[in-house]
Amino acid sequence: MYRSRLDGKLDDVTLEFLSSISDDEVFAQYDILGSQAHTLMLLENKIITKQEASKILSALEKIKKEPISEKSEAEDIHELIESIVVKKAGMDAGGKMHTARSRNDQVALDMRMKIRDDINMVCFCINQTIETLITLAEKNSNVIMPLYTHMQQAQVGLFSHFLLAYADALFRDLDRFYVSYGRVNESPLGAGPVGGTSIPIDRQSTAKMLGFKGLVENSIDATTSRDFVAEYVGNAAILMTNLSRMAEDFIIWSTSEFSFIELADKFTSTSSVMPQKKNPDILELIRGKTAQVIGYQMAVLSNIKGLPSGYNRDLQQVKVSIWPTSKTIISSLLVVNSLLKTMKINENRLRQAIDGGYSISLDIAEALVRKGIPFRNSHKIVGNLVQKASNSKKSLTELSPEDMKDVIVGGEIDPKDLHRIIQSTTPEYSLDTRKSQGSSGKHEQHRMIENRKRKIQAYMTGTGKRTSEVRESFEALNKAVLSLLHE
Repeated sequence: MYRSRLDGKLDDVTLEFLSSISDDEVFAQYDILGSQAHTLMLLENKIITKQEASKILSALEKIKKEPISEKSEAEDIHELIESIVVKKAGMDAGGKMHTARSRNDQVALDMRMKIRDDINMVCFCINQTIETLITLAEKNSNVIMPLYTHMQQAQVGLFSHFLLAYADALFRDLDRFYVSYGRVNESPLGAGPVGGTSIPIDRQSTAKMLGFKGLVENSIDATTSRDFVAEYVGNAAILMTNLSRMAEDFIIWSTSEFSFIELADKFTSTSSVMPQKKNPDILELIRGKTAQVIGYQMAVLSNIKGLPSGYNRDLQQVKVSIWPTSKTIISSLLVVNSLLKTMKINENRLRQAIDGGYSISLDIAEALVRKGIPFRNSHKIVGNLVQKASNSKKSLTELSPEDMKDVIVGGEIDPKDLHRIIQSTTPEYSLDTRKSQGSSGKHEQHRMIENRKRKIQAYMTGTGKRTSEVRESFEALNKAVLSLLHE
């Protein structure tokens, strides 16, 4: 249909290489909606007649209900749908559907509509996962655990604090998607191939019918730019790295060496030969799929980095990254959310890990600081104590005042006083006295949990409103189409 200037048809091999129909199926319904809005706008502006519009819209309504075959001589979904409309409505009417638009603004429109819907779904899924993390944090706000740096025990903490750390990381992911929605929710339709059209169309009308808040005004920008795809896939890559970090923690903690958590059977698999195995395959796939999404981001950026202005066929490969990215991040969020709800937390094992380490060392050093000892001297005293305890295979609380005499710097504290400080510095005491904002202190857990609950509700309300706005626009569009067809 589009080869007016060219002789002959494409041979099968060339057509298969050129065609994007196998990648376009997900955009079909968006293309139909865009064509309906465009047709109504053409009618509103007396560019086509009511009879012609009715024939076009009737054909599009029929296409909605029919499976779209991939076996076609069409190069893409846009040509395929138009060819079906022409076949059903006749050339005199169907041939006018493409008036004052181009495949270039069509494909940009379809991608924006697809990504817009996906952003709302992703925001909803992230919100659900954050809500689960916060619910778990509230249930485990008294569960004591070691916190790590360099995979070595660092400080005493609370399991709720660990969960809130990932909730906050996901909040940032949520905000990235939520804010990017405004940049995606602009219509490129009517920009034409690159420089607009001489036909008196109304771009604002089609934008409103399709639920957009505004236009990508500059026609070159509208047809050339794919930064909105790069931003979406980039946000997805960052989200997946956060899910991958969480997966790595849970993989380590579900080992028999740690046994901090136990995954539900439905999120694990066993070995083909070793019957005792309970492998965290789902979490391992989160790590693997993260690499894939990062690859999609690199593919998009590499594709657009050197293209000249105006549409280039290279851009066909950009849309290939959208659907698998969305599928991966949505399924990953759904799986992680379900996994969180079903995993068991081994509170006793978490406590045993603390008792076997020296993670209250900083709390002891800070207690000495409160006695007036310079922190650097306190650091040295406690460091020497840990060295002595480690060499003698003891905990700090098992050291006697006599053991402490030769580690005190400059006689700044009596060994008996130091002994009393160590005996009183329990994990519970440490967490009761932890005061800094955002710390693992118990009072901070309650404040942060309540604060995050309010944030969840605000994002959920905003996402719901956006979803409703798009749905209501489509319902109004459908009503306008059916009204015209039934006149």
